[in-house]
Amino acid sequence: MRTRRIREFARGVLGFDEFRPGQEAAMQSVVAGRDTLAVLPSGAGKTAVYQVAGHLLDGPVVVVSPLIALQRDQVERLAEVADRAGRAAQLNSTMSAGDQHDVLESLQDGTVRFVFLAPEQMARPEVVDAIAEAKPALFVVDEAHCVSAWGHDFRPDYLRLGGVIEQLGHPTVLALTATAAPPVRAEIVERLEMRDPEIVVAGFDRPEIRLEVDHHADARGKELGVLERVLAEIGDGRGPGIVYSATRRGTEEIAGELTDRGLRARHYHAGLNRVDREDTQRAWMDDELDVVVATTAFGMGIDKPGTRFVIHAEPADSVDSYYQEIGRAGRDGEPALAVLVYRQEDLGIRRFFAAGTPAEEELQQVAGLVQAAAAAGIEEGSTSRTSARRPAAPPPRWPAISTCWSRCRPSSSTRTAPLTRPTTGRAPRRPPRPPGNWPSTTRRSTRAAWR
Repeated sequence: MRTRRIREFARGVLGFDEFRPGQEAAMQSVVAGRDTLAVLPSGAGKTAVYQVAGHLLDGPVVVVSPLIALQRDQVERLAEVADRAGRAAQLNSTMSAGDQHDVLESLQDGTVRFVFLAPEQMARPEVVDAIAEAKPALFVVDEAHCVSAWGHDFRPDYLRLGGVIEQLGHPTVLALTATAAPPVRAEIVERLEMRDPEIVVAGFDRPEIRLEVDHHADARGKELGVLERVLAEIGDGRGPGIVYSATRRGTEEIAGELTDRGLRARHYHAGLNRVDREDTQRAWMDDELDVVVATTAFGMGIDKPGTRFVIHAEPADSVDSYYQEIGRAGRDGEPALAVLVYRQEDLGIRRFFAAGTPAEEELQQVAGLVQAAAAAGIEEGSTSRTSARRPAAPPPRWPAISTCWSRCRPSSSTRTAPLTRPTTGRAPRRPPRPPGNWPSTTRRSTRAAWR
């Protein structure tokens, strides 16, 4: 009976002729009222899981989504079937207090069935209380890998979602992601306080995406290699596409070079103001661009099925990230291309980002050594300096600045230690690292993008 209802709704409302691997199993688990972690390939229709299950459960659906752009995209999709699947609404910091109050009231009276919000909204007691009164039937954490990837660093409210779920009476929990290695899955389950969850893991194969690697010996050769690849793909009618660069400066330089060569190209990174970022997203979705050159700030929540290629100008920060990023190509099922263009030295910047930032106390120690060395008249590289007016005495042996820095940085064993699930107690804290390539100095300016 349950299977028949799932298939009827998926076919009649969403137009599904068949399910993709893992979809139906996840739907059945959720509809049965069991907490579920679904790891499904990018482009495999993860949102359909809660759309179908949410319709068949008795109560509203709360969807925690990391970015406002992603929330907006999901709401717009549900608007197309709102008369049969139920109305969807956003709740975020860009809305007035009155509009936010209206959304929560609509959730309580049943006018709104799906509400999308960031984890930071769930840190507000009045929001949690209002949602609790609505008695949600399903609590969804979309892009659930963010619990592990972002919760420890700059979005700690992800780590508090387990407590929020309990405050809501522990509705059925659905965690969705495209990439989660076993240690990450274990942490998601623990942090969300999921009870005896069903773990659905589908294959990661994307046969429509061809993977290639172009290795170059020098920087200029690599730069030309990126440009030539993009020009070749667009010239042969295989566009549009995305180029990922590890740095903001890299995105601007590559976009400028492509524009000079006659392509419709724009750069995108978290340092741009909100209006410029949204205009680039709009132009991309409206087919006004041949290519977007971006940092990892671009992509999540930008679902363009006809993307034909993804080119990396540097290696991604992890295999999981690379899978996520190339997975933005070929979502229409047609052939697509993923190319990594790199030189050996490019791995250094990723090691730098992975190392995290030294603690403030360690930086103060280094600064103190520098100041003390200057006050003692010690020059860089010198090992001793005595004054003619003073009796000879063992000079202070200040360590070289490079030595201090290397000692203050986390050791390689700390940076590369895998996250393992402990037998008891809480999961170990991962070494701090910037999210993607957003340095700590930009976090305040970009915070509005997710709240």
